[in-house]
Amino acid sequence: MTFSHDELARYQRHLSLAGFGPEAQEKLKAARVLVIGAGGLGCPILLYLAAAGVGHLTVIDSDKVDVSNLQRQVLFTTADEGHPKVMAAALRLRALNPLITVEPMDARLTRANALDLIRAHDVVVDGSDNFTTRYLVNDACVLANRPLIYGAIQGFEGQASVFNYNGGPTYRCLFPEPPAPGTVPNCSEAGVLGVLPGLIGTIQATETIKVITGIGEPLSGRLLLWNSLTMTSRTLRFAADPASRAITELPPDSYGQTCAVPAAAMADEIAAMDVRAMLASLQLIDVREDWERDLGAIQPSVHVPLAKLGTDEGFEALAGLDPAKSTVVYCAAGARSLKALVPLRARHGFTSVRSLRGGFKTWAD
Repeated sequence: MTFSHDELARYQRHLSLAGFGPEAQEKLKAARVLVIGAGGLGCPILLYLAAAGVGHLTVIDSDKVDVSNLQRQVLFTTADEGHPKVMAAALRLRALNPLITVEPMDARLTRANALDLIRAHDVVVDGSDNFTTRYLVNDACVLANRPLIYGAIQGFEGQASVFNYNGGPTYRCLFPEPPAPGTVPNCSEAGVLGVLPGLIGTIQATETIKVITGIGEPLSGRLLLWNSLTMTSRTLRFAADPASRAITELPPDSYGQTCAVPAAAMADEIAAMDVRAMLASLQLIDVREDWERDLGAIQPSVHVPLAKLGTDEGFEALAGLDPAKSTVVYCAAGARSLKALVPLRARHGFTSVRSLRGGFKTWAD
């Protein structure tokens, strides 16, 4: 494979790098890489792989750009709000490097399309933020025999690894089954330090380049843990489990949904449309934080942050409400309001209280 004058000029720092050179750059140019997700992790992954000269980048994501993404998703600008992420990403990546092919897919990765899509690429990079997609991607990579570059973030901490590389361990060797619903922070409400996905996503891009070019020692059989507060990292080794490869078909699209509401909890919920129809006869309690209420609220409603329920301040705030009257409690996405039902019933004596399903976000939508 030969390089054009523009490629020679653009990639000269790679071409002159001892231990890399034209041979590794040719491998990047010939590679087809699939990036799952154009969010916090996907943005730095895509930026650095495009800049490095990966010949064909495919990115799949069904989300649209929201202003709340801009704290960490560095591919987008305020002007992109409301636009499909993959389309905005493709424009930016083509502007960064017009010498490569960028293929945007405005869709969800599902059981129906995962295997064919992964088979059409050499390396898969997982920038998703949910267990359903992670297990689907892992199982499809095992069936298609494709290496998987993994990353995950939460709060101030992140992790990265390489799975299914040259017969090495898979994601299920480390996490055989997804956690039970309710045992991890709610997908819509868990926070993350804005720079953290930049750190972990850049590590994923580095591992992708290593796997494609054959340089260095990929993180196969090793899990890198990073703490941004202490600026420390550690690496845990783990072994392959032969049982992890006993996969004959892909999991259902509902597999691993940790944010799903348990059936028992659904009886404690009420839909937004029903709240609207009964609004005049209801009492409303907002258990979000002060800054969240400043972004909008259902009026009239009494504001008591979840942590203050059961305290003197909570009793004072709720003193004007009738505990026997039909009451609806809400938060941002419906997780905290479900938790609030316990102290509202046990400590404050509310006998007819339910949680707004989907929270204020569903109400506003």
